[in-house]
Amino acid sequence: MTESDTKITLIGSRLAREGLEFIFKGEMPECKKCRLKNTCLNLEPGRRYRVERIKSKDIHECFLHDSGVLAVDVSRAPILTTMESRKAVEGAKIMYEPAKCGKRECGVYEICHPEGLLRGDKCKIVEVLESLDAKCEAGNSLKKVKLAW
Repeated sequence: MTESDTKITLIGSRLAREGLEFIFKGEMPECKKCRLKNTCLNLEPGRRYRVERIKSKDIHECFLHDSGVLAVDVSRAPILTTMESRKAVEGAKIMYEPAKCGKRECGVYEICHPEGLLRGDKCKIVEVLESLDAKCEAGNSLKKVKLAW
């Protein structure tokens, strides 16, 4: 991770700890009247982020977080998902395509369709994990992988 991979944002003081991962949900109605909203709302809605560092212990008032907010450095967090086994090669750069499956009741559906990752996202496979062939109700040959931006 380089300095350019991180962004400064504000997060609830009770949540602010290094390593915390969260999905940024976007602007809330309470944000409209806040003078710090440009710092809070500089992330992409629907994406997964990880707190890399707490920048300051100074607590800023917030209409949404009753205990205030702290300035933190965040980066896009790696995401666990699945890929066709034949395409799961560590170090490969890919454009993400979710598994072709409509079986929401499947035990691996959530990992096959992770929140924070969209079709067409450019990623790198940083780790190939276990096979999920036996768990896929659609009969696909799948491997669990960790993707990074």
